[in-house]
Amino acid sequence: MVRLLKNQNLNNIMNETVPPSGIPPIPPQPKTSALAVWSLVLGILSLMCFTIFAGIPGVICGHKALSKIKKSDGSLSGKGLAIAGLITGYLGIAWAVFIIPLMLAIAIPNFVKARNVAIENACINNLRQIEAAKSEWALEKNKTGGDVPTAQDLTPYLTNGKFPVCIAGGSYIIGAVSNLPTCSIPGHQLPTN
Repeated sequence: MVRLLKNQNLNNIMNETVPPSGIPPIPPQPKTSALAVWSLVLGILSLMCFTIFAGIPGVICGHKALSKIKKSDGSLSGKGLAIAGLITGYLGIAWAVFIIPLMLAIAIPNFVKARNVAIENACINNLRQIEAAKSEWALEKNKTGGDVPTAQDLTPYLTNGKFPVCIAGGSYIIGAVSNLPTCSIPGHQLPTN
């Protein structure tokens, strides 16, 4: 009886491992490494918008994924994903380290120049207001070209009733009615026609 049970168990085991048709069973497919997928996702993000913040973790995940894939003896796949993640991660880091500072080096002087031009234009607009106020004052008070008004004389003819102030810290010289007003800062002057 014991012998019969052993033979029956042996037959059951053989039937489970080898199908009746004689075809060997299909080996399990290797799983794709999650680290390899994350490496690629982070690498792509590093190129798109997060540069170094996604590039470094992408490179780390890529290296760890390659290491685990090599040690898995074929049970893990995704070597191509890990390599693509490494490449895109390193490109994202290179973008952050070299290209962005280069772009800033080009942009910052242009911002400074634009700011200086805006300050100069504001000062020139103030000089235009002073010139217009001088003309109105001279016309209303019947003054000649040699008469020199004061800041108080021009205040009623200026916007908001206030004498303008140079944004850059210069001081305005009103001058005679026939002369253009000037600013003490070089370059801040009305164009002569």
